Amino acid sequence: MERSLSMELVRVTEAAALQSARWMGRGVKDEADDAATTAMRTVFDTIPMDGTVVIGEGEMDEAPMLYIGEKLGTGDGPGVDVAVDPLEGTEIVAQGTWNALAVIAIADRGTLLHAPDMYMEKIAVGPDAVGKIDINAPVVDNLKAVAKAKNKSIEDVVATVLDRPRHQKLIDEIRASGARIKLIPNGDVAAAINTAFDDTGVDILLGSGGAPEGVLAAAALKCLGGELQGKLLPSNDEEIKRCHDMGITDLNKVFYMNDFCSGDDAIFAATGVTDGELLKGVQFKGKKATTSTLVMRAKSGTVRFIDGTHSLQKKPDLVIKP
Repeated sequence: MERSLSMELVRVTEAAALQSARWMGRGVKDEADDAATTAMRTVFDTIPMDGTVVIGEGEMDEAPMLYIGEKLGTGDGPGVDVAVDPLEGTEIVAQGTWNALAVIAIADRGTLLHAPDMYMEKIAVGPDAVGKIDINAPVVDNLKAVAKAKNKSIEDVVATVLDRPRHQKLIDEIRASGARIKLIPNGDVAAAINTAFDDTGVDILLGSGGAPEGVLAAAALKCLGGELQGKLLPSNDEEIKRCHDMGITDLNKVFYMNDFCSGDDAIFAATGVTDGELLKGVQFKGKKATTSTLVMRAKSGTVRFIDGTHSLQKKPDLVIKP
C-alpha cells in the first residue's frame, strides 16, 4: 500500500468526527451516525485508491452508503479492503460520555476478515503480553499471565469489560481473582486499543462485543504489536448459517491475528469524537474546531498522534450545525 494513504485516512476520520460531534449529548444516536457516515463517504470519493468495504454499515439493502461490497476511492491506486465504523459509540455520543471514535482500517485486498454481524467473544492485550493469553483458558489464568508479563501483581491489573448483564459471570471471576475492572457502557474498539498504551491504565480487554468491531480492533493492534483473539457467538439458526456460509463449520474456532488480518500491512486511523483516555474529542471554538487523531501503519510500525485545527468557514460541506 502507499504510505501516503495514512494521511488520506486522517482526513476521512476527521470529517466524520467533526460532523458527528455536533450531536454530542443531544440524545439522538441515529442522527449522529448518519452525519458521520455521510461525511466519511464524501471524503472517500477523493482518495486515490481502489477500495472495497468488507466491514461497514451493513448489507447493501440495509445501508444507503458504506455498505458491504461498496466501492470506495477514485479507482486509481492500490486495491484494498476497507473496514469502517463511522461512529464507534453512537450511544456514547447521544449521551455525551467517553471514548466515541470515528474509525477506519485498510489492508491489502483479500486480507481482512469479512466478519459477520454477530457477537464475538474477545480477549485483547498490548505488546507486553503477546503470546501469553489464551481465549480458551480460565479468566484467572489469563489475568495472571498478563500480570507476569507486565511485571505487576494481579491486584494491579485492570481489565476492561462492557457493562452488560451477559458479563456478570465474567465480572465475578475477575473480581474473585483480585484484579480490578473498568466497566464501560460502549466502545470496545477504543478499549482494545487502550491495552497497548500504558498511560491509559488498561491491561486487558475481556468479554463479548460485535465481531466487525473485532476486525477493526485487530487491525489497530496489528499496527501496535498487540494481540486479539476471538470466537464467534452465533445466537440463532440464521447466524449459524452465516458462519457456515463463511466456511466456518467449527463454531468453537479461535480467530487469531492472522485470521483477522492475514497480510503484513494495515493502516488504521481513529479520530476522537468525545474525550477518551487516549484521544481528546472534537472541540468547537467559534470559527474553528480541533481534532485529535491516531494513525498508524503495521508495515513500518509508525504511530502518529495528530492534532488538527479546522476552519469551519472553509468546510461548510462537512460541518453543518444541525
